[in-house]
Amino acid sequence: MRGKCLCEAIEYKIEGELGPVYNCHCSKCRRWHAAAFRTRASINKTQFVWLKGADNLTAYKSSDYVTKFFCKTCGSPLISTYDNKPDILGIPLGGIEGIDAIEVQAHIFVGSKASWHTITDSVPQYEGWPGSEDAVRQTNQ
Repeated sequence: MRGKCLCEAIEYKIEGELGPVYNCHCSKCRRWHAAAFRTRASINKTQFVWLKGADNLTAYKSSDYVTKFFCKTCGSPLISTYDNKPDILGIPLGGIEGIDAIEVQAHIFVGSKASWHTITDSVPQYEGWPGSEDAVRQTNQ
């Protein structure tokens, strides 16, 4: 799979499978993606390679242990890193090309979802984490 930012200054490659996919409705994900929710998965750092433009990355520490990386030209969200899980990356799926099909495991943090958005599918919903944070940070590699 390959991904890139909106201005195409940054490109990356992911080898292997994505971890379980979740739609996160928390207020931080909604603001970061300017959308009703963020569709995301986790991977191991060893699965990820910057192909070009890594020097065009900028970062924002969004909580005590999460750092969000994005393109400093166009602002596209690219990856999240976790101080408490340094070998894991969070990947927003919107910028990836080459995903054939995904199965969303759950909608998470629906307790803070956008008031104007109605979830209409039968995917499980959780007010917060789906049991634990570790479930969302799982990888398949």
